[in-house]
Amino acid sequence: MKPVFEYLDYRSYLKDYYDERKSRQSFFSYKLFGNKVGLDGSYLAKVLIGVRHIADDSVKACIEACELKGKEAEYFEVLVLFAKSKTEKEEKVHFERLLALKNVGAQELLSNQFEYYKTWYHSAIRSILEYFDFRGNYAELAEGLSPSITAEEAAESITLLTLLGLIKPDAEGRYHATNANVTTGSQWQSLAIESFQEETLRLSRESIKRHPKYQRDISTVTMTINAIDYGEVRSRIKEFRRTIINYVNRSTGADRTYQLNIQLFPLSRIGEAGK
Repeated sequence: MKPVFEYLDYRSYLKDYYDERKSRQSFFSYKLFGNKVGLDGSYLAKVLIGVRHIADDSVKACIEACELKGKEAEYFEVLVLFAKSKTEKEEKVHFERLLALKNVGAQELLSNQFEYYKTWYHSAIRSILEYFDFRGNYAELAEGLSPSITAEEAAESITLLTLLGLIKPDAEGRYHATNANVTTGSQWQSLAIESFQEETLRLSRESIKRHPKYQRDISTVTMTINAIDYGEVRSRIKEFRRTIINYVNRSTGADRTYQLNIQLFPLSRIGEAGK
């Protein structure tokens, strides 16, 4: 299986460890693994699928069961702290510790990629450069966002986007977006994207007061559906997103940047059969 350093979710690591052991030793079970780490087998199963966390006093037992030594053991300990972070500041501290335990070559790149998703205006600035003639006036670029940011934040964003290869200047000094993508392991990326989605949802809420009605379109629909309807609605939303993306990609003469959030979530409890 992959080295522990390639994980950013300790539960995914434990799940892969369990599956690998199970493939070699058919008798290996949740109960047996649970006994090794001091957890009930049924509770351990919930940990492995990501809906529960191990207790702090089980961390050492997991390290011993998985035979992790030295930096591997330390990395696993920080993985648990990272997953259990209660604030963004705490999460960032643990993430930086994880990067420090990885090989040096990957550290700066991963840190930059993580930062790209953690802050909403990086993707907004990259998009704006399609039509905004930016040649180094950070104050003007900062004012072009809604909400506006500081010139210092705009400068830091341009530096980050350039390091990631997402933008580059032409021969005349004007910056343009490239066709490059931010691609890394999905385990950490999903965590960063969650933060990005929270940021854009906040902006969506604030837009109600920040922008006049003719500049926004925010609607809500409360409906009753069944499990089959839910799957179909999700499929139609996915198709709708694809249709919109294809449409705007064919469009020319862009002069503004918008964020599209499509929100579908339950307002009532869903039984086990409705998962």
